[in-house]
Amino acid sequence: MFWYLLIGVVVTILAFLREVKQYERGVVLTMGKFTGVRGPGWSIIVPVFQTMKKVDMRVKAVDVPDQKVITKDNVSASINAVIYYKVSDAAKATLEVENFFHAVSQLAQTTMRNIVGGAELDEVLSQRDELSARIQMIIDKETDEWGITVENVELKDFFLPEDMERTIGKQAEAERERRSVIIKAEGEVAAAENMAKAATMLSAAPGALHLRTLQSLNDLSSDQSNTVVFAVPIEILRAVESANGLMASMNAQKVE
Repeated sequence: MFWYLLIGVVVTILAFLREVKQYERGVVLTMGKFTGVRGPGWSIIVPVFQTMKKVDMRVKAVDVPDQKVITKDNVSASINAVIYYKVSDAAKATLEVENFFHAVSQLAQTTMRNIVGGAELDEVLSQRDELSARIQMIIDKETDEWGITVENVELKDFFLPEDMERTIGKQAEAERERRSVIIKAEGEVAAAENMAKAATMLSAAPGALHLRTLQSLNDLSSDQSNTVVFAVPIEILRAVESANGLMASMNAQKVE
């Protein structure tokens, strides 16, 4: 008889116990009224008179499905996102909203369509972080009454129609070609400036041009596969030109 009584007491005690894990909080209702939040560990709950709903306090990720949007400049596109949030107040998340997971997902979809629809295509492509921050701020403000804290919003994929993708690809290719032409022109200008400086320095020093010519010949002769071209120094050409002019003048005087 004693053993039966002991077993009955143990079963009764176990029926009154509820386990709350470390990452959970237990919202207790006594006769339908909110009476408190239980922390991690074992809690005594009187059956029939009390109920306890466990709320997961860990960070959750909501994958927002593809949403059809029309940007401010009338470009039709599709975009999706992921939202990271957690329950900051277990009582509000239980008492103020029926299903906070579904509610956050629906709010994220409408907010994302509104924000992306109010921006132009270039803003969506180049300022994705700023748009994500705006969406996070709006959702976090709206869900504060539900005891929800939105930690981050990431816009993932942005799908454009095929014709628009081709147009953007052509625009990007044209931009790359423009930059290539500018860089090449800047290089030619720099090279021309350096050549002008070198020419000025060589012309200012007597014999410098002749030494530079000899150095070039030495560089060419170091490789047997090169064809060496003997260049006549400019001084010799000038001397020959002066001599030819002098002889022409003397011949003219003889003829007279």
